[in-house]
Amino acid sequence: MSNNKEKKLVIAYSGGLDTSYCAVSLSKEFEVHAVSVNTGGFSKEEIKNIESNAYKMGVTTYKNIDAVTTFYNKVVKYLIFGNILKNATYPLSVSAERIIQAIEIIEYAKSINAEFIAHGSTGAGNDQVRFDMIFQTLAPNIKIITPIRDQKLTRQEEIDYLKSEGIDMAWEKSKYSVNKGLWGTSVGGVETLESDKPLPNAAYPSQLQKEIEQKVTLTFEKGEFIALDKQKNKPEINIEKLNKIASKFAIGRDIHVGDTILGTKGRVGFEAAAALITVKAHHLLEKHTLTKWQLQHKEHLSSFYGMHLHEGQYLDPVMRDIEAFLQNSQKMVSGDVTLTLKPYHFSLDGIVSKHDLMSSAFSTYGEENKAWTAEDAKGFIKILGNQNKIYQQVNK
Repeated sequence: MSNNKEKKLVIAYSGGLDTSYCAVSLSKEFEVHAVSVNTGGFSKEEIKNIESNAYKMGVTTYKNIDAVTTFYNKVVKYLIFGNILKNATYPLSVSAERIIQAIEIIEYAKSINAEFIAHGSTGAGNDQVRFDMIFQTLAPNIKIITPIRDQKLTRQEEIDYLKSEGIDMAWEKSKYSVNKGLWGTSVGGVETLESDKPLPNAAYPSQLQKEIEQKVTLTFEKGEFIALDKQKNKPEINIEKLNKIASKFAIGRDIHVGDTILGTKGRVGFEAAAALITVKAHHLLEKHTLTKWQLQHKEHLSSFYGMHLHEGQYLDPVMRDIEAFLQNSQKMVSGDVTLTLKPYHFSLDGIVSKHDLMSSAFSTYGEENKAWTAEDAKGFIKILGNQNKIYQQVNK
């Protein structure tokens, strides 16, 4: 394959062991262009470090694409609109990121006329499906190369190879694998490989620093998080600011148990303070401002949206259809939500909105009402029960 040295290959490069192995080995055969996509969680120093390491691996060029705003606009916005928590628990922190990373990387590969694209996924998990599906859909003519998956490499084999190439960067695995992004941080460890043990406190990146309760107010406009404590900013910046405040309370920790795309069960720990607070605050505002049928049908479609996103089906046109529904449902979802941050948890206090359907001008739940008479209520109830009465009489 020596003639491939003239051919461009783009690699999805994170700087970890798997992508480092790919960069070193593939650089012997191709002109390798390493790309990493920042969907939140990278500091400028970390990006510089990843770039420096990439060149040590023999790549021709390195590029870091800032996709935080793209990630919010294309995915996170709809996860908030849909109040999406997979299996009522997980805000799809990492799986949502992978979709945008894959799209950005393949678009970059097309822009430099690369003939090959590589990623460091193994054959065991979800990410191989997400990357491959996006790559082959958007650029069917670009060949996908996956050394770790194809060679069935163990971690130790990768370490031994890199050391033999003179690259020794303390690859011995840290006890916990942490993946940080705008919408949360995943935490994997030996405990999450089995079903019975929790992650220890020390495994979570954010430790408890504040114990005195703190009130915060999230302002939404048509479903978008436009201000934190009355300070307006872009939603993605508000999310980052909220996370800095709330993570000091060690809020947002949990373990998600779910089904992989390949049909196996998996566990992953996560901390997602801003994601969980934003979703719960938004959902409370919707409970006050949407009709019961809007809420019911939103819940149904949102569940499908989260599932399809998780399964790598982001490019299916049904996703744009559901996004249009979710966007339209947010017309009246504007107002302030106040909540209290506490050690390890938070409580929702209440909302203020001009679209609040609890308006006392019509009636107060369980109290006197002004909109109908007692006779109206009795007649309504009689008709409401009509079909049940007929069914029970016919089928005695």
